[in-house]
Amino acid sequence: MSISHGQIIVVGNEKGGSGKSTTAIHLIVGLLRAGHSVASVDLDGRQGSLTRFFVLRQRFADKQGLKLHLPEHETVPPLDDGEQVSASNVTTDLRELGGLLRQLSTRFDAVVVDTPGSDSQRSRLAHTMADTLITPLNDSFVDLDVLATIDPDSMTVERPSHYAETVWQQRKQRAHLGLKATDWIVMRNRLSSLDAVSKRDMARLLADLGKRYNFRLLPGFGERVIFRELFLRGLTIMDVDNETPGGAGLNMSHLAARQEVRNLVEAINLTQASLSHTSSDTPSTVTEARPAGSAAGVHAAP
Repeated sequence: MSISHGQIIVVGNEKGGSGKSTTAIHLIVGLLRAGHSVASVDLDGRQGSLTRFFVLRQRFADKQGLKLHLPEHETVPPLDDGEQVSASNVTTDLRELGGLLRQLSTRFDAVVVDTPGSDSQRSRLAHTMADTLITPLNDSFVDLDVLATIDPDSMTVERPSHYAETVWQQRKQRAHLGLKATDWIVMRNRLSSLDAVSKRDMARLLADLGKRYNFRLLPGFGERVIFRELFLRGLTIMDVDNETPGGAGLNMSHLAARQEVRNLVEAINLTQASLSHTSSDTPSTVTEARPAGSAAGVHAAP
């Protein structure tokens, strides 16, 4: 009997500040709330935003007497920059990382990997192993430069940039190994509501790049204060209802943010068939009821 494997989903972009950790956090919680079993891996051990979020989430849950949705989380510590790392140590490190991702993919419907905003052999290995690659991209020409060099006069693509080349190389390596092609999704984050010329140029250029580099475009997350406010509680917009912490209530911006997360979860295309990995202690449904004495407005897992 063949062993089924969950999806390895890598959130990657070599430019910092693009919203990788925010994307990974909301994707993980969104998948868990949809009934999927999820493991998370923080490859950005130095920054550690994903790890910090789940520490805060567990702390909030313990303090409020809640059972919140949590993945099985792994943090890969950074290699020591103070010592010269031998080639054999790097080989061993990569072998262990590959083994970890493969092992988790046999136990969970999804393995979500948050990568650092820089090039590294660990990140390249994760990109090669990715069944799905999600690249958050702020909607600006500064951030578009990570994918392609643009001619400012003709506003056309001159050549692929470093990150697009990296993804291409890892895709070639994946094909060489006989693996299914990575489904590459580029998310347009922080889209302006104004119909500016630059916004239309970005849309045209990204559509062109999508055809050249074979990626799907997805409207990403807006610039929303609620994401930053909830981080310190270890919460996401999917965890709260009309009685959000602080008593502000859900407004139209919050509801739009929720829909953005749902759109991302749906784009991953995890089917109900993948629930074969779900363990008995992983919540498969979410109730709106709150335990007595719990924080107002927070959805607890059953």
